[in-house]
Amino acid sequence: MRTPLVAGNWKMYGSRERNAALIRDLILGLENGAAAEVLVCPPFIFLHEIGRNLGGQKIRLGAQNASAEDEGAFTGEVSAPMLRDVGCSHAIVGHSERRILFREDDRLIARKFVAVQRAGLTPVLCVGESLEEREAGRTASVIDGQLGAVLDVAGVAAFHDAVVAYEPVWAIGTGRTASPDQAQETHAHIRGMIASRDAKIADSIRLLYGGSVKAANATELFAMPDVDGGLVGGASLEAGEFLRIIEAAA
Repeated sequence: MRTPLVAGNWKMYGSRERNAALIRDLILGLENGAAAEVLVCPPFIFLHEIGRNLGGQKIRLGAQNASAEDEGAFTGEVSAPMLRDVGCSHAIVGHSERRILFREDDRLIARKFVAVQRAGLTPVLCVGESLEEREAGRTASVIDGQLGAVLDVAGVAAFHDAVVAYEPVWAIGTGRTASPDQAQETHAHIRGMIASRDAKIADSIRLLYGGSVKAANATELFAMPDVDGGLVGGASLEAGEFLRIIEAAA
């Protein structure tokens, strides 16, 4: 049975004071344990301090991005070995905002996926279609291209230690959410694509849904057989709401 995972992507929000309060409230809320694995992904600048605040807690630390390079003259970049050094266990790659705003293509994202694993971290690979692509009936082909690019470069065996997050672009920060059936359909397609290369890995990999997840819709979404948790945006910035989502996953 796959252990649910709920990851909070804080995006470019937060301050030292706000983050400390949020982590404190999450730790208190989870002091009796949780059946779901919990991951928080704050901005780079806060990673070290939040990692120290987490101490030996069960909440894991992740980054929102990582360079495809391990080191070198790449001003402004942060490498996966650096992320490991400050206590990260995971790193998000291919988030739709990176694809759209920073023009990261499938080839670069595949290199980042490999770099993250090379450093001993678990990549959280994001895939998803725009509203125009969904309305044109192209959801499956878009997912095939995004996921296939990484499978071709990294190989299916790499997905033994990876997470895939389906995040329909039209549902991110819009208040719109894919219906449970829509999420299940795409998650089943993703699992099937991996199964075509290795059924055992497909059965064990965790597939997260990301796109305006909140406590009000989490239970229905997470009840779907191929939805193994969530990549949560704005709702992860409020401890009470995030804790209710974690409870729904568990």
